[in-house]
Amino acid sequence: MNDQQLLRYSRHLLLNEIGIDGQERILSAHALVIGAGGLGSPAALYLASAGIGRITLADGDTVDLTNLQRQILHTQARVGMAKATSGRSALAEINAEVEVSAVTQRLEGEALTTAVAAADVVLDCCDNFATRHAVNRACVALRKPLVSGAAIRFDGQLSVFDARRDDSPCYHCLFPEGEDVEEVRCAVMGVFAPLTGIIGAMQAAEALKLVAACGQSPVGRLLLLDGLSMEWRSVKFGRDPGCPVCSVR
Repeated sequence: MNDQQLLRYSRHLLLNEIGIDGQERILSAHALVIGAGGLGSPAALYLASAGIGRITLADGDTVDLTNLQRQILHTQARVGMAKATSGRSALAEINAEVEVSAVTQRLEGEALTTAVAAADVVLDCCDNFATRHAVNRACVALRKPLVSGAAIRFDGQLSVFDARRDDSPCYHCLFPEGEDVEEVRCAVMGVFAPLTGIIGAMQAAEALKLVAACGQSPVGRLLLLDGLSMEWRSVKFGRDPGCPVCSVR
């Protein structure tokens, strides 16, 4: 680190759990953030402010006026712009040293595999089960840690799936693909604006802990937040021995 970086990240350096070694790992890490909306906005902002070396920000949508209630990467002046491009502009203002790649289409197929392979940590900040399961399959196949978050109405959830660990379940173990799971979206159900900030910031925290190699991740635990009562619950779950995704890795 140079003198400017030593000053900029001094509050991390004062933490024994991070220190110089941990911050250097952060500076050399590459995070893939899938979704530049309510969750991806705070997640990407905190990753950039913390100095993560590279961010690939992927989102196939454009900024809409209704997004601005919670998607803090974007501004009124950038309505109509691709979210990934808008997000890249915002992150450059936070930390110009971070290399940000904007992917302005939905990641799928070979493009998704390539993006996951290049990353050190993947943050699932999307809003649909099809993408979540595709991302999970890629992370399991390539043994990449996955930080998953969700927020709807006043309810938030967070978990970490670390395919580098033999004891880690995957997303499919918790939410099997093809089951009759209700898919709800902010566009029709609504979402409390600060809730996305809480969960997205926690996703950034878990991603930074993973790349800095500090603390414990909530692997095998689903953290559930009731935003109306501001109460947390932690639900333990394990690997499904019959899981078609991770039992054959």
